[in-house]
Amino acid sequence: MFIAMNRFKIKPGHEEDFLEVWRSRDTHLQEVPGFKQFNLLQGATTDEHTLFASHSEWESREAFEKWTQSEAFRKAHASAGARKDIYLGPPQFEGFEVKL
Repeated sequence: MFIAMNRFKIKPGHEEDFLEVWRSRDTHLQEVPGFKQFNLLQGATTDEHTLFASHSEWESREAFEKWTQSEAFRKAHASAGARKDIYLGPPQFEGFEVKL
């Protein structure tokens, strides 16, 4: 199994805006071979930002990489830059192979 995560630093006061972006988007993940599960996580809030992370589980790294090259990926990210004003920089990607 492979876990893909993106960490987002969101400007204070824009947490609901960020959540609405995710609520209103069509991820197209259910139609992607190898996709297992998705969660959007909210972490700590500091004076500088609130931390969020997208967490998706895949059957394999290969399944995830195929998704990133697919039409479903392009559709899901078509409006990704529409609310740049709420982000403190680009998301930071982390990928993990499940070992146990």
